[in-house]
Amino acid sequence: TGSQESGGCIFANRKGQVASLKVNEAMIVDYVMNNLVQVSNRQDIAFTLARRFGLPGADDLFVKRFNQLFMSGDYKGAATVVAQCKSGYLRTPQTVEQFKSVQAPPGQSSPILYYFSSLLEHGKLTASESLELLRPVVQQQRKELVEKWLKQDKLECTEELGDVVQQLDTSFALSIYLRAGAHQKVIGCFIAQGQFDSITAYVKKVEYQADYSTLLQSMVTVNPDGATIFAKSLLDGPEGKPLIDITQVVKVFMEHNKLQETTSILLEALKDNKPEHAQLQTQLLAMNLQQAPKVAEAILQMNLFTHYDHQYIGQLCEKAGLMQWALEHYTDKADVKRAMLNANLMTPEALIRFFGRLPPDTSLECLADLMRHNRQNLNVVVQVAIKYHEQIGVLKIVDMFENFASSEGVFYLLGAILSTSTDPDVHFKYIQAASRCGNMQEVERVCRESSSYDPVKVKEFLKEAKLPDPRPLIYVCDLHNFVDELTEYLYRSSLMKYIEVYVAKVNPTKCPDVVGTLIDLDCSEDFIKSLLQTVRATCPVEPLVAEAEKRNRLRLLLPWLEARVAEGSQDPALHNALAKICIDTNRDPEAFLKTNAFYDSATVGKYCEDRDPHLAYAAYKRAWGTCDEQLVAVTNRNGLFRLQARYLVERQSPELWELVLNPENNYRRSVIDQVVSTALPECSSPEEISATVKAFISADLPNELIELLEKIVFHKSADFSKNRNLQNLLVLTAIKADKTRVMDYINRLDTYDGPEIAKVAAGDSYCLYEEAFIIYKKIGMNCEAMDILLTKVKSIERAQEFAARCNDSAVWSKLGRAQLEGGQVPEATDAMLKAEDASEYANVIQAAKEGAKYEELVQYLLMARNKAKDQLIDTELVYAYAKTERLTEMEEFVSGTNTANIQGVGDRLYDEQAFKAAKILYQSISNNSRLASCHVHLGEYTQAVEAARKASNPKTWKEVNVACVKAQQFRCAEIAAMYIIIHPDHLEELISQYEKQGCFEELMHLLDNGLNSDRAHIGMYTELATLYAKYKPEKLMDFIKLNVVKLNIPKLIQACERHFHWEHAVYLYTQYDEFDSAASTMMTHSPTSFAHDQFIMIVQKASNMELYYRAIQFYLDEQPMLLNSLLSALVSKVDHARVVQQVRKAGHLSLILPYLKNVQSQNIAVVNEAANEIYEEAEQCEDLRQSIEDFEDFDQIALAQRLEKHELVEMRRIAALVYKKNKRFKQSMELSKGDEMFQDAMQTALASGNAELTEGLLRFFVDSGRRECFAACLYTCYDLTRSDLAIELAWRSGMMDFAMPFIIQRLRDNEDKIELLMKKSQKKEEAEEKEKSAPNDFVPDYFMPAALGNGMPGFGNLAITGPSPMQQPPLQSPMPPMQPGMMRMPAQGF
Repeated sequence: TGSQESGGCIFANRKGQVASLKVNEAMIVDYVMNNLVQVSNRQDIAFTLARRFGLPGADDLFVKRFNQLFMSGDYKGAATVVAQCKSGYLRTPQTVEQFKSVQAPPGQSSPILYYFSSLLEHGKLTASESLELLRPVVQQQRKELVEKWLKQDKLECTEELGDVVQQLDTSFALSIYLRAGAHQKVIGCFIAQGQFDSITAYVKKVEYQADYSTLLQSMVTVNPDGATIFAKSLLDGPEGKPLIDITQVVKVFMEHNKLQETTSILLEALKDNKPEHAQLQTQLLAMNLQQAPKVAEAILQMNLFTHYDHQYIGQLCEKAGLMQWALEHYTDKADVKRAMLNANLMTPEALIRFFGRLPPDTSLECLADLMRHNRQNLNVVVQVAIKYHEQIGVLKIVDMFENFASSEGVFYLLGAILSTSTDPDVHFKYIQAASRCGNMQEVERVCRESSSYDPVKVKEFLKEAKLPDPRPLIYVCDLHNFVDELTEYLYRSSLMKYIEVYVAKVNPTKCPDVVGTLIDLDCSEDFIKSLLQTVRATCPVEPLVAEAEKRNRLRLLLPWLEARVAEGSQDPALHNALAKICIDTNRDPEAFLKTNAFYDSATVGKYCEDRDPHLAYAAYKRAWGTCDEQLVAVTNRNGLFRLQARYLVERQSPELWELVLNPENNYRRSVIDQVVSTALPECSSPEEISATVKAFISADLPNELIELLEKIVFHKSADFSKNRNLQNLLVLTAIKADKTRVMDYINRLDTYDGPEIAKVAAGDSYCLYEEAFIIYKKIGMNCEAMDILLTKVKSIERAQEFAARCNDSAVWSKLGRAQLEGGQVPEATDAMLKAEDASEYANVIQAAKEGAKYEELVQYLLMARNKAKDQLIDTELVYAYAKTERLTEMEEFVSGTNTANIQGVGDRLYDEQAFKAAKILYQSISNNSRLASCHVHLGEYTQAVEAARKASNPKTWKEVNVACVKAQQFRCAEIAAMYIIIHPDHLEELISQYEKQGCFEELMHLLDNGLNSDRAHIGMYTELATLYAKYKPEKLMDFIKLNVVKLNIPKLIQACERHFHWEHAVYLYTQYDEFDSAASTMMTHSPTSFAHDQFIMIVQKASNMELYYRAIQFYLDEQPMLLNSLLSALVSKVDHARVVQQVRKAGHLSLILPYLKNVQSQNIAVVNEAANEIYEEAEQCEDLRQSIEDFEDFDQIALAQRLEKHELVEMRRIAALVYKKNKRFKQSMELSKGDEMFQDAMQTALASGNAELTEGLLRFFVDSGRRECFAACLYTCYDLTRSDLAIELAWRSGMMDFAMPFIIQRLRDNEDKIELLMKKSQKKEEAEEKEKSAPNDFVPDYFMPAALGNGMPGFGNLAITGPSPMQQPPLQSPMPPMQPGMMRMPAQGF
């Protein structure tokens, strides 16, 4: 599968090993060029691959192809080659000049046009190419082309390119400058376009610092508004950091007297109101106060600044006539008071705002000065006082107003703040000021509504003021409960009318207090009665009665009380007062107490206790429950026990009885005697008697209760003697209190509740079992009586006698259950049979099984089978038959109709090894599996096989097979095994069973026969092969080869390895495509498994690369002569460097020379060095020279240093050759001169291209007198030899004849060059004349006219043409061919 991470692919082998594969793009071209030597067009293939896929390492191919196409005149193809060279090796200024230098053939496009068209079509231009292309485009004003190329990102943007394009369009230049990162040029473009906001955004983005001060200087005079905007944007720099110092900005603008612009900039810059800007704030305000006061006032009104010099600005404000602002800036008292003299020129709002900044003491002084200076300032002073009363202090301001006798000031001040103040003094002063101002309505309102004043202080002030209208005082006293003082003040002031008004309209609930005070003041009774009649029912009764009763004047209220009763009032307090008056006047109080339904019994009873206890009893009894405790207390205290006893019986209250019968009550005995002797005999209500009895029971008085009940039950009328409840109560009381009387009561009484009484008697609390038994027996409840005998008395003998006497099936059933629980199984079974009770068959079965009483169980189950239909009965009956060995009866029962679980019984018998009985049961239900098991246990093997065949179950066949094998019944065992081996899951277990018994031959015979079956599977083949590996290895290989496709190879491999059959294991690994394991096995166990041809075949298919190197080491150790054969097979799979290293380490490097020659074509350094090392040791000079010339990748300098010291001349020549190839020409030449190999020295000098080396060699030949060598060197190094040097050396050494051929050839070359230059100069002059004739039609010299049709791709229909410039001579001209007649130096003498 493909890999997105590596760009290659991922694959896995059969072992689950994962590997990644990726193409090494850097080696593709090199591989094609150097390894595919058999391919004739490998260069074309390599070039095509490199061009199509952009592969590296093909620059030489591109250069070669470019030169071929260019020299052949295919300029379009050459340009395409340049564009397709992804490395950019050919895209140089020299290439551009080369295209420009070529003149276009007639009727064709200019070569430079092809060049740029191809580049634009295949990619993006470089910086130099972009400049070269746009210069003529800008001259022709072709904006659309520039726009198109910028949008397509075809140009490499530089600052130089932007400078060129700026002549055409500023926006295009800006785009180029942005891409090129020319920050200063970008800012200049933004300024030119008026995009001042963009400047700061750009600077913030690129973090660039420009000279903004100079920019502003240049902009202020030309564009002040733009300069202002630009300055603001500079001050609002990135992340709030300004890009220029604000003082510089102010200086620049003020130098040009731009106050308005400076103010705008400073307002924007100082809007954050920072402390460090204090000087600038002062400067801003001062400039405007001096030159534009209105602007300064507007700035001050905006309240933007707080850190400037307030004192200085205040002085300037005062000079400018802005007194209000001057006052706000002054802090000194003298300055403030001086400015205050002009308060009439200020607005009240300004004064109020100013006072807010003054200290409290100073504010108070200023307010006093205002009041002292002009009393007309009261309004302003009051407004200031209201605004800042909390800071100055309300009471201080009030004192100031009082000092000036200004009650109005106090009234207005406190009236404004009264609703928000809770100060008692403030409220009092306001009441005082309002009263002095005569505003009585406000005094009344505050006294009525306010809750913050001091009531005592206000009350005393109002009493002393003696206002004509006492309503404020009435409200104060009413709200704060000074009613007594108010009544006394009004009474003594003869304001009786206001008393009536107060109790009638203001607060009638205070009438009792008023009446009480009037009584204390000895007011006339007529006025009091008249006052009460005025109030009527609105006066509360209870407080009024209390006030009158407290003063012993209750009778004074009688007319008013009777009037209220007449009105239908049911107020308990009203009727309590009437009751008290009746009791005190003795006006038939008993009748009143019994007939009146509205008085409070507790109150009246309490009132009567000390006057008449009988009246108190009557009052309490009338309450009927709410005054029980008071009634009991008063009767106890006065010895009225008879009345108390009667009330207790009539009341029937458990709580009251509990209170009276409490042991702590000292009067309990007296009350009980009166209840028994008087109250109950008089009683005829069963409910009252029942309640009394229950009370005695609750009070735990059993003896008294028994005495009471005997008297009622045995001596009272027939209604109570036959009463069921009373009899129950009598018996139960006796059970609890006196158990000796219980038996007598049971026998004498008849109507009591027998079952309930018996249940109580038999309870664990009383244990009266005999009494309970007699009760059950007396009422005929035999089952319950039997339960008493069995569970309580626990007498089986008495239970048996009672059951025989009753002869009741239910009784027999209970007896049987009890006996069953006691383990008396036969007796229990007999009882159950007599009761014919089949309900307990499950317990009977369980008990019989535990006691092994199967004979009795058979009889019981036969009876139960007739009573109940349950599978369990039939099942246990079959089991009981089997346990009693009544197999004939069991077989008859099973063959008949039944619901028994035959399978379950059979399994139980099978588990108990009762195989005969189990066999009968399994036969009846055709359970052949179990039947076969039974036959096996009984030794009936033939019958077992038949039963297993019917069962057709592998488990059954396994059981039969195991038994037959153990019994040596191999015929039956084989029959069973044939049905087992076809199931792979059971095959191994069967084999293990045979092997445990040592039946190896029978097992192999069995599996061999089983292979003939249609259902033979891979497991059978594999296991048979495994058995052959264990017991008959001579048959193993033939069996494997015959059945290899049917075997489980991994399993069989393990078996072969366990038994050391390595040859077989290798064969199996090979068949399973596990070549790695096969090769490893052959190397590990080579004595028995190695074969060279087979190993070569296997190792070539192996996937583990480490295996290759193991194989190499194996061959080095055991098969060294076959090593090259192995390496030839692995040549494409191994790392050749690692192979060389491995063999070198083993010391047998020369052994693999054929392999090294084979892989040396890949030009690998390690391989080349190894081969060269072998050649050097063997002194094979030609082979070494050929290796060095063909393969360059090795440490050449080290080799040269070794070879230059070699004793053989050829080896030293090779060292000189190596030095020359590595451009160490001087060393090479010295070595050649030392060996007198002058031809090699001359070739080296030529290859070096170094004139100095050539000069040195010439001087060496001259000095040594080697004339022929001198002449040959001049010929060989013609291009590197200066003419003057050659002539000088020849002349001085007398070798002019040997230098003459050189001199003649050089003269001819110079003449040819002069002639060529003359022709080019003439063409250039002609072209200049042509241009002068048409100055207005200038186009670049390589642009085509538009008439030639469509332009080249990528140029947007741009046509480029023009005459080619004069071709420049090459820097170095190759040696021209020999002209006819030229002398040639003979080659002899070298």
